[in-house]
Parts: sequence; structure tokens; C-alpha cells
Amino acid sequence: MNTTGVEAVLRGLKKAGVSVATYLPDSLLKELYPALDGAPDIRTIPVTNEGEGAAIAGGVFLSGKRAVLVMENSGLRAATEHLSRLGLGSGIPVVMIMSYRGDLGENNWWAVPHGITMEPLLGALRIPYRVVRREDEIEQAIVDAYEWSYTAYYHSAVVLAGEVVR
Repeated sequence: MNTTGVEAVLRGLKKAGVSVATYLPDSLLKELYPALDGAPDIRTIPVTNEGEGAAIAGGVFLSGKRAVLVMENSGLRAATEHLSRLGLGSGIPVVMIMSYRGDLGENNWWAVPHGITMEPLLGALRIPYRVVRREDEIEQAIVDAYEWSYTAYYHSAVVLAGEVVR
């Protein structure tokens, strides 16, 4: 992810009123994590698994603030139980920003299953998402995800793909 993409994410988060970012680092978004850590208005909380990140983001919502869960799309599988309980069971939204491992053009064999399972799993969980392949769409996609999630009291995801993360 290049500098202009990172800046677009930060602008989108700021515009959406996000004050906490929880994340499990991945290589496609590796430039984003230090920028989040250095953002003066965002408290960062690194996690050991994505389910933990979803739970923290849900707790932040209950405190009246806004959080984001940043992860690779493989983390969606790890966070499924937490997301189900928070969203389907309690109406507690978690907005996710994910890198799209396994998208067409992927050159790592181990990442292909991430792409194969992500969209069907988002569908099974009834999580609306937007795949963003252009930097000029990042900021608005983030703002739209928060608008929808905090209206619907349910999760949404912004999936960064293609040239945005490569």
C-alpha cells in the first residue's frame, strides 16, 4: 500500500469519527499500521487474533465511540463467532477494513483460499461490503461503511484490493 492509499484510509477514518483502531498486521497493509500508530486522534490496539479485535471494536461502540478492525481477509474466518454474536445476537456493529488476499492476480498459493472463502462468508454473515480497487474510492467507502453500520447496527467491510494494496 503506498503513501497516498494510507493517507486516504486515515482521512476516511477521521471523517467517520473513528478514535480507536484495533488490528492484526498483515503484509499487504504493512504501511498502514505505523501510520495508525502515529495518528494523533486514533488510539491503536494490536491484537493476537481477529476475534479479539472484533470484541474490542464492539466494546468501543458500547462506550459511545467508533472503532475499526483492520486485518487480512483471512481474519474473517477467525472472527466469525465473535462477529455473529455481536451483530446477529446483539446489534453491535463492527466496521472492518481488510486486505483482499487471494484476489485474481494473487501469486501466493497459500493465499488463494482466503479469496475463495471471503465473499461467501461475508454473504453467510449478511455483512455488506465494498471491494475497493482504486485509491480515489477509499475515503468514501470508509465513510459509507460507518454511515450504514451505525444506522443498521450491523457490521460492514471495506475490502482493499488490486493496485490499492500491491
